[in-house]
Amino acid sequence: MIPYFTKEQVSTALPYAKLIPALQQAFTEEMIAPRRHAHTLSEADSSSLLLMPVWQPQGHLGVKLVTVAPKNIDVPTVHAIFVLFDTKTGAPLALMDGEELTLLRTAAASALASSYASRSNAQHLLLVGNGSLAPHIAIAHCHTRAITDISIWGRSAEKSEAAARVIREHAEFPAHIRLRVVEDLAIACYAADIICCATTSKTPVVLGDYVKAGTHLDLVGGFKPDMREVDDVLMSRATVFVDTYAGALAEAGDITQTLANGSLLKSAIVAELAELCSGKHLGRKADEEITVFKSVGTALEDLCAANLVWGNR
Repeated sequence: MIPYFTKEQVSTALPYAKLIPALQQAFTEEMIAPRRHAHTLSEADSSSLLLMPVWQPQGHLGVKLVTVAPKNIDVPTVHAIFVLFDTKTGAPLALMDGEELTLLRTAAASALASSYASRSNAQHLLLVGNGSLAPHIAIAHCHTRAITDISIWGRSAEKSEAAARVIREHAEFPAHIRLRVVEDLAIACYAADIICCATTSKTPVVLGDYVKAGTHLDLVGGFKPDMREVDDVLMSRATVFVDTYAGALAEAGDITQTLANGSLLKSAIVAELAELCSGKHLGRKADEEITVFKSVGTALEDLCAANLVWGNR
C-alpha cells in the first residue's frame, strides 16, 4: 500500500530552518517543471483545478493536484494532494497532504526571496490577508529577517484575531515579537518594512500611495491574470523579482496587466529566484528601492519539500 503523509507529518518534516536553505539549493539544481495546467471549474464560484508536474532526471517525479474555491466559508479555499513517484521506474512512492506542503513551501519561498529583496535591517512585517497562509508567512519571515513587529490586516477583524492566535501558538514564534491586528491599512502599510499580500482579490488592495521608499512587497495571493493585489502606481515604482519568469509573465495579474497598460516596464523585472539563488543577480541594490516579489508558485518548490518529507520517513 502506498504510504500517506498527513498534515502533521509534513509539518514535522519541514521546519523553516531546514526548508528555506533546501529551496535555495533546489533553485540551483536541474529540475523540469512544465507550466502548470489551470482549469476553471465554475465561473460563478471562481473555482479552479490546477495540475503541477515536476521531475528530476535522476531522482523523483511529482504531481500536485489542487482545487481552489475562493468562496468557501467554513472550509479552506485550497485543497491539494501531492503524489511522489520514482522518475526512473515510474513507480508511485507516496501520497502527501498537498495543502500543508503548499503552505509551507510558499511561505519558505517568500522568506527566501525576502532575504535577497528586502532591506537587511527590515523589522516590521505586515500581513495583508488573514487566511491559512498568513501564519506560515509570518513564521517563515522570522527566519530570514530580525522581525520585531508583526501587524495583521484583513477585511474580517475576527479572522485576523484568529490568525494572530495561530501565530502566537506556533512553536517557532519568537516570544519577543510584538503582534497586533490593525484596522487602518494605509497607516499599517506606511509603517511596515515588509508587506506580504496573501489574498485572492481581483482589485488592488495595497496602493502605491500607502507605501514608503525602501519597502519590500511579497505578493503571493494572486495566481491568475485577472487577480490584483497592488495598483499600477506601486508597480511603476518597483524593482520586481519573480519566482519564475514563465509563471509570473503568463499568470500573474499584477505583472501581466501592468505590462499591458505600460505602468510596468519589462526591464523592471530584474530576476527570478533561480538567478538570485545562484548569485547571478544579487537582489536589492539600494535601501530606498521599493521591491516586489511576485509568486504564482512553481512545482520545483513542491518537489523540494516532498523530497524532504520522503527523506524524513
